[in-house]
Amino acid sequence: MKLSDFKYPLPRNLIAKYPAKPRDASKLMVLNRSDESLEEKRFADLVSYFSKGDCLVINQTKVFPARLFGRKEKTNAKIEVFLLRELNHDEAIWDVIVDPARKVRIGNKIYFDDGKIWCEVIDNTTSRGRTVRFNYKNDLFKIIERIGVTPLPYYINRDATEEDKETYQTVYAKIVGSVAAPTAGLHFTKRLLTQLEKKGVKIAPLILHLGLGSFRPVEVEDLSKHKMDSEYYEIPQSTVDMVNKTIDGKGSVFVAGTSTVRAIESSVTTTGHLKANRGWTDKFIFPPYDFKVVDALITNFHMPESTLLMLVSAFAGRDFVMKAYKKAIKEKWRFYSYGDAMFIQ
Repeated sequence: MKLSDFKYPLPRNLIAKYPAKPRDASKLMVLNRSDESLEEKRFADLVSYFSKGDCLVINQTKVFPARLFGRKEKTNAKIEVFLLRELNHDEAIWDVIVDPARKVRIGNKIYFDDGKIWCEVIDNTTSRGRTVRFNYKNDLFKIIERIGVTPLPYYINRDATEEDKETYQTVYAKIVGSVAAPTAGLHFTKRLLTQLEKKGVKIAPLILHLGLGSFRPVEVEDLSKHKMDSEYYEIPQSTVDMVNKTIDGKGSVFVAGTSTVRAIESSVTTTGHLKANRGWTDKFIFPPYDFKVVDALITNFHMPESTLLMLVSAFAGRDFVMKAYKKAIKEKWRFYSYGDAMFIQ
């Protein structure tokens, strides 16, 4: 498959700027792979597709407010520092993106919070990328939580609000580490999860911390030459036990989100079971691909030519997915992070 196979036109007015309220009131398009039929539901209806003995794998990563706005020493120029990942906890060294990059050089200091917190640029990584060291090492995440801004995707095209700190976060978010939300999970409510558990469905958590790679454009027509950004993931033994028991018991493994799929498919055995693991993955899933563990996928409507759309197409078939997208656009469904959802069985 080629990059251009995943291009489609989307009117900008279909990009959701705010989430549905309540979360599970969003629309749900059901894709039945057996006969390539489409159904229109509400996300709250998802419970009816589960049976006792199934499991739902979720990504418990937590988004932190990664956008910091500071002032450069001496010139007092306003600088945005977008935190990508912590490289060294003890030394408070971070990989970041700065804007405007032309004003930020090695040795420069950028001050935040009325000068109480600052970072020094210690290396250049890309045209906009820098490595910085913060002066504050104890509980830096607490400071970030207070002074940082929610890193809404650029296509939402509005300033983040205090409300976004809650809505751009899953209700089961637990472990801090992402700069983008696992958006399929944004539709779940605590009530819906309780309904699933009462039905005999096991909730199996893992972690994959999302970076900005989800939004990075694919720049090669030959998909086999695209390189994904590496992202950290952890799959605990307790989750492995739940998933493998479901497989052996002939139940279905439901997966919430493409990030969760990537973690799972990065850690499978030759017998088609899941194994406990932790580390970094740059796994790129695009058609054709043989999924080892995933039986059903819950996801959102993704950007054209994105690696997320390619993964979904690998699972459901490119032509079938595009048929669903065409229907969603015609009927004015809501797209991207705060938009409507899709369930593929």
